[in-house]
Amino acid sequence: MNNTEKIITEIKEFHTNIEAWFRGKAENQDRLYEKLLSGFTEEFKMVTGNGDSVTLAAFSEWLPGAYSKFPDRIIVLENIEVYSTESHGMASYIEIQTTEDSITQRRSSAVFVIREDRALWLHLIEKWI
Repeated sequence: MNNTEKIITEIKEFHTNIEAWFRGKAENQDRLYEKLLSGFTEEFKMVTGNGDSVTLAAFSEWLPGAYSKFPDRIIVLENIEVYSTESHGMASYIEIQTTEDSITQRRSSAVFVIREDRALWLHLIEKWI
């Protein structure tokens, strides 16, 4: 698998897993929690659509309270574009979250580090659209 494919795989798997988390659909909640967090570097930072800055520590503290909070949420990804080098990559994509009658969309840009044959999230910026 080349680095572009590793990044696309990471993006898709994370969103599949976070959807399962939001819906409360984990066979093993602890294992899913660890799987979600294992895709990030320790230096991970995110800027939300509201402009808030979130560290990996803050995200990991927030995550347990979101388990099964949105049992009907569906997450769809569109227009994934990736540029990668030997050790890094940048991706952009559109994420659409549907919860009952509410639909939110965001354009996301992410930087990844390639380590041990895997793409890890380093930085994520979301913008509401």
